[in-house]
Amino acid sequence: MKEKNDQDLAQEILKKYDAESDTMMYTGIMAKIVSAIAITFSVFQLYTAIFGVLDAQLQRAVHLGFGVALAYLLYPTRKSWSRTKLHPLDLLLAVVAAAAPAYIVYAYQQLVLRAGTVTTLDFAVGIVGILTVIEATRRVVGIPMVVVVFAFLVYAFAGPYMPGVLAHRGLTPEQLVSHIYFTTEGVFGIPLGVSSTFIFLFILFGAYLESTGLGKFFIDMANSVAGWASGGPAKVAVLSSGLMGTVSGSSVANVVGTGSLTIPMMKKLGYHKDFAGAVEAAASTGGQLMPPVMGAAAFLMAEFVGVPYVEIVKAAVIPALLYFVGLWLGVHFEAKRNNLQGVPRSQLPRLGVILRERGHLALPLIVIVYLLVSGYTPMRAALVAIVLSIVCSALRKSTRMKPIEVIKGLENGARNVLGVLIACASAGIIIGVVTKTGVGLKLASGLLDFSGGLLLPSMFFTMLTAIVLGMGVPTTANYVITSTIAAPALLQLGIPILQAHMFVFYYGIIADVTPPVALAAYAGSGISGGNALRTGVNASKLAIAAFIIPYMFVLSPELLMLSPEPLHILVAVLTAIIGMVALSSALIGYLADQCAAWERLVLILSGLLMIKPGVTTDLAGVALFAVVLFLQMRRKKA
Repeated sequence: MKEKNDQDLAQEILKKYDAESDTMMYTGIMAKIVSAIAITFSVFQLYTAIFGVLDAQLQRAVHLGFGVALAYLLYPTRKSWSRTKLHPLDLLLAVVAAAAPAYIVYAYQQLVLRAGTVTTLDFAVGIVGILTVIEATRRVVGIPMVVVVFAFLVYAFAGPYMPGVLAHRGLTPEQLVSHIYFTTEGVFGIPLGVSSTFIFLFILFGAYLESTGLGKFFIDMANSVAGWASGGPAKVAVLSSGLMGTVSGSSVANVVGTGSLTIPMMKKLGYHKDFAGAVEAAASTGGQLMPPVMGAAAFLMAEFVGVPYVEIVKAAVIPALLYFVGLWLGVHFEAKRNNLQGVPRSQLPRLGVILRERGHLALPLIVIVYLLVSGYTPMRAALVAIVLSIVCSALRKSTRMKPIEVIKGLENGARNVLGVLIACASAGIIIGVVTKTGVGLKLASGLLDFSGGLLLPSMFFTMLTAIVLGMGVPTTANYVITSTIAAPALLQLGIPILQAHMFVFYYGIIADVTPPVALAAYAGSGISGGNALRTGVNASKLAIAAFIIPYMFVLSPELLMLSPEPLHILVAVLTAIIGMVALSSALIGYLADQCAAWERLVLILSGLLMIKPGVTTDLAGVALFAVVLFLQMRRKKA
């Protein structure tokens, strides 16, 4: 009964803080109709992935048509409406929303021939299409994204009345609708293009992995590896959330999925409820930084930066590992400070048994990474991995999927993609306004003027901008917004494009644990029963690595593996790890012993010195760290 209550609580929290999870629960004929639409959607995506995608605008229009139809059928206009019976208004809106992209498919040839010119009918369809995308965004993604979209639409018309650098000639409604809805620069731009190809297949792959029980395998394996250590359950949360992050697309969903097990364990061990919720929130948010998926933003970044997808994955590996090292150290020092022991080994699952019984479930993940490194396209690698996940599950009777579960996987994949799909479509509206008005470069110039054109101040203000823009916005849309608005400032300073995009991506993601809008922290506090604000503050302290690492890889490109010299990469990683140890121990107040106030200040200085590459600063940072460590060890021994 208690387990059932815990699961109910987790689902309530998920629906409260993750709009994507609060869907209709149909029964009877309506459930079959929605399932049929979702399965047809997945079959279309698989067909085009196998036999070749359609022309860009056609592929994206069909993708959007399925997506908005399902969005209106699964997410009611008002939360107070029945969750089992379809309201006539939602049915009408689903038909209207799907009709707008269907018009592009129907009139594709004529639209191509009169490119740049819109008829009255085109204009009306475009208006309907834009408004239905925005309303779908409100239902599926949430109000913060809608506010950002409307702000950009208002700016498109208010250009002549804007002050200084923000002023522009202004757009007519016809110009705006034509650009946003009938070109590949707006709604049907790069984000929706990536959603309609790579992202859908990877989310479908994730749906099948979830069906095989991979999540429980990760948690059991993490328990076996780390559950016995000091502060074991907290380390289990870090490890399992990092593993789940390889395929998960949502910080909040990750918090609820693993936190419903790890947070009660942490509280039982002795961690304060505000700290327990913070550990899971910080770990789950870090999952969005973990390759190969990175909350689906990796695929968008590859398109925006113009490099192969595998280069993004390679660049993200060391920063992600450093983040989790910093988080692991934080929970370790907290456990040592409070003398929190782990779970007895006799109460934990044995690693050998887990690997023997369910180790085969991880094989598709290993294969997909191998295929990507071997030069396979992401689409081809995802297709192979989808088939392999079904085949691998059949290797043992306990994990084997029944035929109905294989079909159900197609439905779940289509449902799971809706949040990303709608976010990408609405992000396209923002990109359309930016490209038509040039506001991205104008904001970048204003930011550089404000910081005096100096590197570190410019990075600091860009960090603040990315955090604010990322608050309450899902990962993919988050990255689109920050890369469009904040990244150009770094590019104007001469920072290479990959480093600039990774910089704003990190700070957009860390907004999930940065008060006041820290959705992952709020979800963690909901499970732990703690205070949401204090949980957010603790999560920000634990996630200190994410605030520091972007400065490190901008100043030291070796951390993105952009240096051809392995020795340079090794030195950069070692100094970064020592810096993480210094900062984590300073914030927690424990290294080898309880830290005095002056020792914490010295450790902070030590960590900051190792941000900037260079022999002098690195040696100074290591020396300061060594002095504090030596004094604490001598004091503890005495």
